[in-house]
Amino acid sequence: MDGKEILQVVELFSNEKGIPKAIVFDAIEHALASATSRRFEDEEADIRVVVDRATGEYQTFRNWLVVSDDHLAILGSELTTEEAFDIDPNLKIGDEHRIEIDSEEFGRIEAQTAKQVIIQKVREAEREKVVADYENRLLTLVNGSVKKVTRDAVIVDLGGVAEALLPREHLIGREIFRVNDRLRAVLYEVRTEGRGPQLILSRTAKEFLIELFKIEVPEISEETIEIRGAARDPGVRAKIAVKTNDGRIDPVGACVGMRGSRVQAVSNELNGERVDIVLWDDNPPQLVINAMSPAEVSSIVMDEDSQSMDIAVTADNLAQAIGRGGQNVRLASELTGWKLNVMSEEQAEERQEAESEKLVNMFMARLDADEELARILVEEGFTSIDEVAYVPIEEMIAVEGFDESLVDTLRTRARNVLLTAALTGDETREPHDDLLTMEGMTPGLAYQLTDRGICTMEELAELSVDELTEIDGVDEESAAALIMTAREPWFADELDESAEEHSEQE
Repeated sequence: MDGKEILQVVELFSNEKGIPKAIVFDAIEHALASATSRRFEDEEADIRVVVDRATGEYQTFRNWLVVSDDHLAILGSELTTEEAFDIDPNLKIGDEHRIEIDSEEFGRIEAQTAKQVIIQKVREAEREKVVADYENRLLTLVNGSVKKVTRDAVIVDLGGVAEALLPREHLIGREIFRVNDRLRAVLYEVRTEGRGPQLILSRTAKEFLIELFKIEVPEISEETIEIRGAARDPGVRAKIAVKTNDGRIDPVGACVGMRGSRVQAVSNELNGERVDIVLWDDNPPQLVINAMSPAEVSSIVMDEDSQSMDIAVTADNLAQAIGRGGQNVRLASELTGWKLNVMSEEQAEERQEAESEKLVNMFMARLDADEELARILVEEGFTSIDEVAYVPIEEMIAVEGFDESLVDTLRTRARNVLLTAALTGDETREPHDDLLTMEGMTPGLAYQLTDRGICTMEELAELSVDELTEIDGVDEESAAALIMTAREPWFADELDESAEEHSEQE
């Protein structure tokens, strides 16, 4: 095949297949280089072919790369510096030595190789085009028809050359699709590596729920209403939080629709998934109260440090608040972003009493206060040494029974505790419940241990008697008893392991 015939091949592929001429030229060069390489079976020859884009004539070259002497040169494609110097003294490490060699004829085998390369490059180009078209549509709704159903996924035709994969785990419940069925899903992921479908769809993602509401509720598309959060148990239940940007519009009513028509349309698409629509509130406790609907909340205790809330409900409302399998509280937690602990009013009261008792013990131990004074601090809302040390003095003097002398004493003691912690490089820590409640332990001793970095029974068990007697008021006998009590779980574990080994031997 001469130069003119090569140009005709390029023109044919370019016009009929819509392939850029550069891709066809690259494929022909690759095919000719591959054919020439077969002449050097015993060497890894680096062969390159250059086709003149104007005339179709081509030249073939063999290349060698100059490498350092401490590198093992590859036979046929690399030269050591010594070998390169013998060829051309000007060659340096990293340079290429090139010579022209006889070219192979562009025959039937070369044409077939070129065709395969062209087909592969066309597929790569199509894949890149699909990625380019869809990468800006992530988490938006797409429509397609089922092209194929496999054991692990549904292949969806999105039109043109675009195909998507809907994995089995992204189907709602036991959904069944057949070839040619129309379906909607959200574009969940765009993969740019690997072979096969690169667009991943999902019908279980919360974004699918949001996109469906955008279709059914025009006010959302118009941004009069915002969906501020969503949580799903696919195919069973979901919650969305909505907010209005127009005080004249009820966002919940707009999303529900006349006689529930809008929310029902979304539910039907989700295989009967029940959707709770709640009102968004910028105040976290009120948002949680709304999200726990239809359960009614009696009280909430919020802990911003741990991003959690303790929610109390009446005993007859507890099952509804938790939901089947914990579903209601789990969805509310996901919707609000807070860890929610649901309990009965009685349990909440017991927990509150336990927390208060823990604070009383802490103030008694760290501020050297009597029980009555410690309880007054807790009842007045003090929860930490920092608050006692730095709350405005006027607020403390305003507490019934407190005078300036007592307040000065408490603030001084609190600041000394904080100063000691700062000097030792440790924050004021709290003893764990297992340490506080172990047999023979007193709150004062527990806090003294905590100030020394011993916060758990496990850490206490690792101490020696001598180390423990360094604390004022602890003698050898009581120290030994405390350490043995702390080590009891160790002996229990050893007995369990021994019993298991004996069982296996039998």
